[in-house]
Amino acid sequence: MNTTAPRRILVTSALPYANGPIHIGHLVEYIQTDIWVRFQQLRGHECHYVCADDAHGTPIMLRAEKEGLTPQTLIDKSHAEHQADFQGFLVNHHQFHTTHSAENQHYTGKIYQSLDEQGYILTKVIEQAYDVEKQMFLPDRFIKGTCPKCKSKDQYGDNCEVCGATYAPTELLEPYSVLSGASPELRDSEHYFFDLPQFEAFLKGWLNDQDVNLQTSMRNKLAEWFESGLKAWDISRDAPYWGFEIPGKKDKYFYVWLDAPVGYMASFQALCDREGLDFEAFWGADSDAELYHFIGKDIAYFHMLFWPAMLKGAGYRTPTGVFCHGFLTVNGEKMSKSRGTFIQAATYLRHLRPEYLRYYYAAKLSSRVEDIDLSMDDFKNRVNSDLVGKLVNLASRCAPFIIKHFDGQLSDALPENHLFVDFAARGEKIAQYYEQREYAQAMREIMQLADAANEYIDAEKPWVKIKDEASKADVQAIATVGLNAFRQLMVYLKPVLPQVAADAEAFLHIEPLTWADATQPLLDHRIGKFKPLMQRIEDKDIDAIIADSKEDLRAENTMQTANEQPVENQEDWITIDDFAKLDLRIAKVLSCEPVEGADKLLQFTLDVGELGQRQVFSGIKKFHAPEELDGQLVVYIANLKPRKMRFGLSEGMILSASDDETLQILLQGGRAKAGMKIS
Repeated sequence: MNTTAPRRILVTSALPYANGPIHIGHLVEYIQTDIWVRFQQLRGHECHYVCADDAHGTPIMLRAEKEGLTPQTLIDKSHAEHQADFQGFLVNHHQFHTTHSAENQHYTGKIYQSLDEQGYILTKVIEQAYDVEKQMFLPDRFIKGTCPKCKSKDQYGDNCEVCGATYAPTELLEPYSVLSGASPELRDSEHYFFDLPQFEAFLKGWLNDQDVNLQTSMRNKLAEWFESGLKAWDISRDAPYWGFEIPGKKDKYFYVWLDAPVGYMASFQALCDREGLDFEAFWGADSDAELYHFIGKDIAYFHMLFWPAMLKGAGYRTPTGVFCHGFLTVNGEKMSKSRGTFIQAATYLRHLRPEYLRYYYAAKLSSRVEDIDLSMDDFKNRVNSDLVGKLVNLASRCAPFIIKHFDGQLSDALPENHLFVDFAARGEKIAQYYEQREYAQAMREIMQLADAANEYIDAEKPWVKIKDEASKADVQAIATVGLNAFRQLMVYLKPVLPQVAADAEAFLHIEPLTWADATQPLLDHRIGKFKPLMQRIEDKDIDAIIADSKEDLRAENTMQTANEQPVENQEDWITIDDFAKLDLRIAKVLSCEPVEGADKLLQFTLDVGELGQRQVFSGIKKFHAPEELDGQLVVYIANLKPRKMRFGLSEGMILSASDDETLQILLQGGRAKAGMKIS
């Protein structure tokens, strides 16, 4: 592919589900995509990046019902939160839309009509699981049971997370509804299917086409689907359902995965309407633009089988490439709420700059479909070493010489050295790594250059030469070399560190950097006053993120609705012996006060009778003023394992009752007194 001639590129990321906040696992994909898009733009290519909230489906409908909201209110709330999270991490969607939009309804209906007219839509009467108590047909993910292949319990109705098998929910052994716990009934319902087998020859050709940019491991994985034969794909769902009603069909709705990828088209249409772009030039069957999807490996079959077949059948172009990535682990383990490693984007941003995580992900990412690990110690050390100790340090040790001794003026020529030329020559190799999504390789190359630049300054010793009047002019040239090296490094790192690059451009008094600037030295130019561009990550910063993530979990647990229907499964019952393990006591509130630096926490000192005094932190500040709890008797769990927080040790838990809107600590009166056991 010619990477020097201007290209026209459309890039998408998978759609975040509008049913919860963005977390650092999600950000692997969006940061990876944003870096690639920024690189293409830095090279002078026309590159558009669109995304949208996936705003349909039963989970959204049920959560909205549970929270006493309309589905529209819920998805609007999620949309605003997602946009804030992405902007906070400098992810520059040129259009961030929603699948619950007029554009998406238009293209979904248009694609369906086209497929139907050409005989690609089938109707079948199927047996489907029905929850009698909730009076609704159950989506696959709302049915659990025993895997028919490996016999693992509590597996979802569409696939087993233990052995990886896929199956129909009717094949589950001992199935139950996750909504009510009831055993679902099988009832007949007429459904609409996309006849995927008609596209088998096309899909085999598309997957084997070397001009289509697909990872080898994903080609091999998708080829397994052909071994057992492709099956028609169920694209309809029965009412009640939150989504688009199928035109002309009563109480039948498009399955969320039918209209979700169409959301890419809808989002781009909204961008076209705003900026005057030509939709057909990017999506038409004869389009010569490039179209790339960045997705997680878990949704590859939707994007590499169903989606290209739908596009082909409806007369649109197919993707130029689909790039899959792995998942994120933290400290070598799956993200955990209890350990504080299930970190929301907003929680991270309260404590650290987004560029730190952007750089760390870049330093770990490759074009392979591999999981990456966020080791907190490695994260801190790598950022402090590479970004602060090498990159920023280069500017901070050179700029003061220019500002203090030469009135901010760079020299008008570079001395005889190979540093600038070597840095410029490495640009194309670094560009190839970016293009191929080998970000880790690119970061290694860039940091090798940073090492070379700092070694040059160490060898030249400008802090010694500045003391000798005869050598003073040499210092201006040495610092000019160093600052030009810093500028070249910022060109190469701008896709990863866009805000640091903007701050560097302001400090250097230059126009926004482009890739070509790495080959042109900055000479006879006046720079501005240098200000620190980054600070070191401290252990306390990491500790604060972990503590806040645990506090998020505590608040989430506190706010669980009291009327949530449990799954009536005997395995969930407890015995009197289980209950006896709880040491429930009456405790008197000796003092209650807000915690400085925490939005949600109150700090209690409790008198627990013979157990003495205990300290408890509780995330209930929103619902109780401290003065109303002073002197009150509360219900207290005395034998809960103490939890170390950044504000101190929390020794137990105060019980409360809550619903969707409020929370009330359980207060005691009558003859109750501090230290009494509850039994």
